[in-house]
Formats: sequence, C-alpha cells, structure tokens
Amino acid sequence: MMWRAEVDPRLRSPVVVLDVLDTEPDWDRVVASHEWATRFVPRLRERVLEPWGDWGTPSWVPDPDFALPHHLARAQVARPGGSRELLDLAASMALTPFDRERPPWEAKIVTGLADGRAAYVLKVHHSMADGLGLVQILRMLHSGVREHTDLPDHPEPDRDGPSRLGLTVSQAARAVAAVPTRTLDLVSAGAGLLGRLLTRPLATISDGSAFLESALRAAVGPVVPRSPLLRRRSLERRFEALEVDLGALKAAGRAAGGSLNDAYLAALLGGMRRYHQRFGAIPQHLAMGMPVNTRDADDPVGGNHWAGTRFAAPLGDADPVVRIRHVREVVRRTTGERVVDGLGLIAPLLAVLPPPLLALIQGGATSANDLQASNVPGMSGPAYLAGAQIVRSYAFAPLPGGAAMITLTSHGDTCCIAVTLDPAAITEPDAFLEDLRAGFDEVLDLAPAR
Repeated sequence: MMWRAEVDPRLRSPVVVLDVLDTEPDWDRVVASHEWATRFVPRLRERVLEPWGDWGTPSWVPDPDFALPHHLARAQVARPGGSRELLDLAASMALTPFDRERPPWEAKIVTGLADGRAAYVLKVHHSMADGLGLVQILRMLHSGVREHTDLPDHPEPDRDGPSRLGLTVSQAARAVAAVPTRTLDLVSAGAGLLGRLLTRPLATISDGSAFLESALRAAVGPVVPRSPLLRRRSLERRFEALEVDLGALKAAGRAAGGSLNDAYLAALLGGMRRYHQRFGAIPQHLAMGMPVNTRDADDPVGGNHWAGTRFAAPLGDADPVVRIRHVREVVRRTTGERVVDGLGLIAPLLAVLPPPLLALIQGGATSANDLQASNVPGMSGPAYLAGAQIVRSYAFAPLPGGAAMITLTSHGDTCCIAVTLDPAAITEPDAFLEDLRAGFDEVLDLAPAR
C-alpha cells in the first residue's frame, strides 16, 4: 500500500534518520560496514518488482545490478555548517523521490559541520522497515567501541530473481492453486458460524456486531474536523529538532499518573494548544494519528509491524496534569479496542486496488490528521560509526498528507525529538518550535526536583 500509493506524491513515505557524530568517520570503515550490512540483511539489496498491469502485489526481488556507490555517498553541508543547514540537507533528501528500479534506500556521510562534527543521514522507504526495524538495521552498522573491530564473513546474497513476466505468472498460479483451500476455509467458517447461530443466536449476533463496530472504529477513527489553522497542505517539508531529558519526562508522566508516552503526547498537545492560541482559536480536539507496535520477538529484522490508530486528542486542557490524564484515557481506550489494527484487516483488499484509487482512499485518511506522533526506543548506551561517536540520533518520519509528524527517539538519557512539518499548514515554524518547547517545559515542570 505504501509503495503503490506514491502515485500521489503527497503520500511518499521516506524515513530519514539523522545521526550527529562527534567527528568525521573513517570512510573505508563506513563502506565496509555497509557492504557487510547489505550481505547480512539481503532486503537492502532488493528492489520492488511490480507484476504486469499491476495485477497481484509488488514483490521484493534481488537487484541483479546492485552497487553500493548508488546508495552510499559523501556530502558537504552548506556554510556556516550549523544545525539549520544540516536539517535542510536532510529535508532535501526526504523530498527527492527514490529510484524505483533500485533498492529504496540511500545514506550520506555529511562533513563541514561546526566544531569538527559530522553527520550520517540514512533515508529508507517505509515499505522496507518501520522505526523499530530501522533501529535493528542501524545497530548492525554501529559499534560499541570507537576502535576498529573485524566483522564476521557473510556470503554475498543471490543476485538472481524473477522477471516481471515470471512474477506475474507465479502469482497467478498461486492464486489459482489457493482457490480450493480458500473455498474449504470459507465453507468451514460458514458452517461454524451457522452452528453458533443455531445454538447461541443472540450471543453470536452480539459478538459479531461488537467485532465489526470495533474494526470500524479502528479503521476509520473518530470524525474530527480539521483545524482551520492547519488546513492547507503542500509537498514541501521542513525538519526541526529539539532535545528533552528522558528521566525528567518519565518522572513528569509518573507524577501525573501517566507514562512516558502520556507525558510526551501531552507535551505535543500543549505545544499545539499554544500555537493555536497564538492565532486566537483553540479547538477542543485535534485529529491525531499514532502507530502502535505489533512486533514480536521472533519477527525478522526490518519490515513493518505496526497498527495505525486515530483519535480525537484533547486540546482544550490548559492544565498539563489534566491533559496527561485525559491523554492516557483516550490512548488506553483506543489501543484497548478489540480490534486495534482495523486497517490491517482490509489491507489485502486495498493493496490490489488501482494505484490512483488506493492513493485517493489512503490520502483521504492520512491527510485528515493534523498531528501524528510516534515513540521509538533507540540506543541505550554509547554507539559509534566507523570511529565517530553518535552524540544524537533523530528519526524523521514521513508526513503522508498531514500537518505535522513528530517522533521521539531515546538516545542514552536524552529524548531526541524529530519534527517533520508541512510549511503550508504550519506557516510559522519558528513560532511552532517555540510553542512546542514551551509545551514540553510545562510538562517537565511536573517532575519532582532531583
């Protein structure tokens, strides 16, 4: 769905990870670590192949012409080499479409930053991995020490894969072969349902109705009018970043009877409240989206394992304690639904729609969100890339038609807050960042003095 919906450029879904390094890394070691990672995770050497006529589903296949220089490069940041210039460079990478004939990822070592620092910028298509999947991949590029360590040998993955015709024929053959099994499954399910209706009619009808209602709430979410202040949308993106003390944010959540995530969301809403107040109108609720992790311990490295949720976030609460408790109740109710991944239930149906129709449906759902937020656990200890220490790590998530997407990634004892904005919706980004900092400050003030 994420791959095909990009027929509408508003729905492009690059994830950009920005690691700030204390010094320039050793280039030869950077190349060697990426060569090893692409051998260990073959998906990094795979491209997406579409069946003829978009019949069936896109598939990952080996790229027979894979070459690391197409994906790994060096760049110089614009002068004077400050955080603004680095963020603008990362945002420009996000705005550049992927070459859809190659594996959808690229990385750059960025030099020329002030104080002798450097940066590592990794852009990955969301269809390849979600936030936690990216953290898993990045851990293989990182080391726990600054010094060089030998990497274990790993064979080069097979470069042979099906042709477009071969993929189309094989998918068609599998679909035909699955008809008897699917028919039997439908007959068996129908017989079971009929049996339950005969023996427990009221309970069965009630249970089915509750399931459908829960699935509908999860897939569609509440109807919340888009904020008039944030109504416009564009293809432009602006990156902003800020830092928050991880321990203080956890303590603030506990002090108000909530969690780290409750305090984080309440701080974002506090910033949004202040930004709206600046322009004279504060709606009671804001349409907000949030992914919920569904990853199991035995799931493979990378990939996507999340369910999208959408809810009416409280914007009318001026008191941060009340806001944290209100957020906690709303999130608990949303994630406690009988069916959390409502979109996942209908994804197989949506994925086979013609791309323009899919984009129309998917874009209509995501563009209704004025705010999207994510919380990803990152690195807990020191981490190095080819001899350079990673001092900060920000994960800028895609913004598929919304006004703002904000991601918290933990890095040691710091929360790295990555903000992706549509400047057509957030027309005063500097003011918004100031209000966002104030939203965090009022929440952090709840933490007991240490």
